[in-house]
Amino acid sequence: MKAARQPGDDIGARVQAQFGAHAERYVASQVHAQGWSLERLLELVPPQADWRTLDIATGGGHTALTYAPHVADVVALDLTQPILGAARQHIASQGVSNVSTVQADAEELPFADHSLDLVTCRLAAHHFPDTGLFVREVARVLRPGGQMALTDNVGPDDEGGARYVNAFEKLRDPSHNWKYSLDDWLRLFYEAGLDVTHHEVRDRFHDLDEWAERMSVSQVNRVRLRAMLVQAPAAAREQLAPRQIGDRIEFNLPEAIIVGRRSESK
Repeated sequence: MKAARQPGDDIGARVQAQFGAHAERYVASQVHAQGWSLERLLELVPPQADWRTLDIATGGGHTALTYAPHVADVVALDLTQPILGAARQHIASQGVSNVSTVQADAEELPFADHSLDLVTCRLAAHHFPDTGLFVREVARVLRPGGQMALTDNVGPDDEGGARYVNAFEKLRDPSHNWKYSLDDWLRLFYEAGLDVTHHEVRDRFHDLDEWAERMSVSQVNRVRLRAMLVQAPAAAREQLAPRQIGDRIEFNLPEAIIVGRRSESK
């Protein structure tokens, strides 16, 4: 299940506008810089010294930096030039020399067939207009036996709950497209010819004000976001799990890791 794309709706332009205006915040964001999934990715996909690696929608470059000390080289790819500029500065500040950057679309990767050992994408795919095409592109550029490691927020299986949760996300970030359920992701991997070797989901609670501030959400829309949490229907509330802590409100955005391997015979 996915959101209907309206004629003339340029999601890529909205992504560039939204993230270009907040590039430095995504370098500094603790959710992105120190999230549990960074360490977990290294555990699930132990790197090898001769690997060529690609990090799609690199943001602040945190995943690229996590793998860089352990592989031959990493390409940090993003659609948005200001994001890449901020990532380059951050990477350079860490004294890392084997990470290069490229501006490109996740759905049209500028790499030859079967040329990469590992492709990562962390907390970004819910922005992509055609997620199925993105996964197929990753499968194309992976060598036989190569791996894709994806981390993203996942939505409810229930259709009504999914639409509500995605509307909540879109109110905060107009460049949000759709976050899929875990079952949707497993299907997309299978359809692209990737054998899923591992998947898991963990709860990830966020402070509403901090989450909204990262995207400079207006005060009016912050009130609306709070109301949506308080008034969420059962199917959405089960996942969002809002909880009041003093004058703050926290809520859950479950985060999945999925690892797939390209068959040796494909």
